[in-house]
Amino acid sequence: MAKVTPGEFINQVRAEARKVVWPTRQETTTTAIFVAVMMLLLSVFFLGIDTVFGFVVQWLLKLA
Repeated sequence: MAKVTPGEFINQVRAEARKVVWPTRQETTTTAIFVAVMMLLLSVFFLGIDTVFGFVVQWLLKLA
């Protein structure tokens, strides 16, 4: 790998930074809402699973 001068390195970094495409406000808002909804759904799902397993474990412990 060839060594580059600090100036050339900075120019390369700037060139790569110009290629970055930032999301629009609409895309960011839509993604944030989607993440919040999925977080809510998954938390309710795992609460249900945890409750069911809790009852099963309590039932098994009563048998012992």
